[in-house]
Amino acid sequence: MENTVRIRYFAAAHEAAGRRTEQVAVPPGTSLEALRTILAGRYPGMRELLGSCSFLRDGIVVEPGTPRAAEPLGPGAEVDVLPPFAGG
Repeated sequence: MENTVRIRYFAAAHEAAGRRTEQVAVPPGTSLEALRTILAGRYPGMRELLGSCSFLRDGIVVEPGTPRAAEPLGPGAEVDVLPPFAGG
């Protein structure tokens, strides 16, 4: 059985995905790191962008490459994809 994860895209990630939010069905045990790979395959225009994005998992910052990024996403998890913001 698959888990459903809600993803919210902001700024350039929204443009690359062509949507602000979506529900994605992922296999049980899928981590944020694995979800990044899924999204890169789903949205080729987002591949490079994902390397510089920040992520929130259920409202908490998760840095790619950390142990928390390797933890499985639970059913109903919410992931925010936040590209670097310019401005001052």
